[in-house]
Amino acid sequence: MSLPVDIVRLNQIGPGVSRRLEADAPAREAIRRELSLGAVRELAADISMVPYGEGWRLSGRVEADIDQTCGITLEPLPTRIDERFAIDLIEGAPPEADGELDVDVEADVPDYVEGHVDLWAYAIEQLALALDPFPRKPGAEFVQPEEPAEVSPFSVLTRLKPKDDGQG
Repeated sequence: MSLPVDIVRLNQIGPGVSRRLEADAPAREAIRRELSLGAVRELAADISMVPYGEGWRLSGRVEADIDQTCGITLEPLPTRIDERFAIDLIEGAPPEADGELDVDVEADVPDYVEGHVDLWAYAIEQLALALDPFPRKPGAEFVQPEEPAEVSPFSVLTRLKPKDDGQG
């Protein structure tokens, strides 16, 4: 199973494009696996893309009905996601692979290359960003187990020592 794809070619956008993306059962299963979720019962995104500055503005809303796994009890934790987002996209060339990685945090990183954008990739990214990184069921508390008594590396030798039977 592969993740869903919805490609928009930038030369076909004109004044803008809007799409409603809805994940079918195979797409929901692929997304569930990709994001390590317990279940993805529903996933939809409304996305608009319009020219903005020297690039485009991608905005929309992601709605999902999912199960995360409680980090304490490991039980399914039903979660409803409803997030709005807006991303300004800039065009660029893919970075050159010369064996060294130069990171310039001030430089603009291209959001798309080769004249197209995958809308599903942004919808899944926004879903991933909306997930609770430490999901916990209400009332679930972590109880620190008691620390074991310090064990001496020589304690094993005491078991090998013959028992004193009182005669000696």
